[in-house]
Amino acid sequence: MNFELHPRLAGDTAFIKDWPVSRLLVMDDARFPGIILVPRRPNIVEFFDLEPADRVMLCEEMAMAGERLKALTACDKVNIAMLGNIVSQLHVHVVARYRDDAAWPGPIWGCGERLVYDPAALDDFRSRLVNAF
Repeated sequence: MNFELHPRLAGDTAFIKDWPVSRLLVMDDARFPGIILVPRRPNIVEFFDLEPADRVMLCEEMAMAGERLKALTACDKVNIAMLGNIVSQLHVHVVARYRDDAAWPGPIWGCGERLVYDPAALDDFRSRLVNAF
């Protein structure tokens, strides 16, 4: 069985690139610059559903994504989270946070309505992420 991206993730993101374990996607919410890593493995819901080698590699990819996102955005803090309450397919949020963002210091989930990027701004951010990754 092949990996298939959940339709909600596909609709709320734009493709950056594939890493050994994860597909990297830019989050289409201009309030909270960030990326989502989705393990390219079928039927994975929980972190522990991954094979041990994939778990280790996913952790490395999360660290690389966080480091590069922080360097690119000059944010105050990077939040990394695996929730999956709405989309059960395992995915990891890597979010740039600023002390003056709409949700600081709380979590971004449940904080207002998503603000989709202007298409040109999304393309610019996506291009910078492609170059950074």
